[in-house]
Amino acid sequence: MSATGEQERIDELAAAALGRFGLSPAATATLCNVSENHTYRVDDPGSECGYALRVHRAGYRTAGQIESELQWVDALREDGAVDTCVPVTAPAGERVVEVSVDGLGARNVVLFEWLPGTEPDPEGDAVIAGFRTLGAVSARMHAHTRAWRRPAEFDRPVWDYERTLGARGHWGAWQDGLGMGTDERRLLERLDAVIAARLEAYGRGSDRFGLVHADIRLANLLVDEGHVRVIDFDDSGFAWFMYDFATTVSFMEDHPRVPELRAAWLEGYRSVAPLEAADEAELDTFVMLRRLLLVAWIGSHHTFATEAAELGAGFTAGTCALAERYLSTHSP
Repeated sequence: MSATGEQERIDELAAAALGRFGLSPAATATLCNVSENHTYRVDDPGSECGYALRVHRAGYRTAGQIESELQWVDALREDGAVDTCVPVTAPAGERVVEVSVDGLGARNVVLFEWLPGTEPDPEGDAVIAGFRTLGAVSARMHAHTRAWRRPAEFDRPVWDYERTLGARGHWGAWQDGLGMGTDERRLLERLDAVIAARLEAYGRGSDRFGLVHADIRLANLLVDEGHVRVIDFDDSGFAWFMYDFATTVSFMEDHPRVPELRAAWLEGYRSVAPLEAADEAELDTFVMLRRLLLVAWIGSHHTFATEAAELGAGFTAGTCALAERYLSTHSP
């Protein structure tokens, strides 16, 4: 199937899903974003609010994993840790609905209430305040997950070394990244080895490793008259808590303001919870782990994810420059 043909089938599936959630025949779904999943803005003349419809990529998350995501989203909101999106329950009682159309097969679909607000300003002095907020929000979520008793059937992916950069990487091998030549591969192999060694030394104790958002960027905050909500828990899973900082600077790890942003994040985090010097010392390691993981993501997603296609081989070249700098201070 061509890319255009597949998109038409997914649009058809999104439209078919609306009735499954009890929306009126006049409801419409408009595509907003394509990444791991397809996200639609839903408007229904028969409803007082709008919705966000998420059509999941085939084979990426099981229905049980998606329901586990929704369970944590609910717990964070209900326990007062952070405000989150509200999943909609279909008339039949399920929140993860399987929908299929001819020529595409079945996809898991979730509907959320549409939340008001806008992404924090990523420019100027406002971005510093945004990163303080990211730090504080991360600290509250980390405290929640340490105390929360998860349901027995809870199932979310693990983002440890083996399943990020290792042989079982969720997004494929970084070695298959775009623009990967012999010199690039040799340098990034050195980076990979240093990351692996430092993470092994840092350890995975319960004070350092647990359930995290795993994509807590400014783009995943909504601010409405000073009220902050957290969205997009699709990548949430088990990782090092400090990995959440690395995700805040995703795709901009080489920006000259990153040291300022890091300081603001740390200030925000410590306004809520203490942070050990050993945690702060490995933030650069987690940034490079995330950066190398994104090389893999671009290599495996550039044919269908717009952001990956736009970044292309230049992202690998930029990663090599960052690797040289990191290795100059973090090699054994």
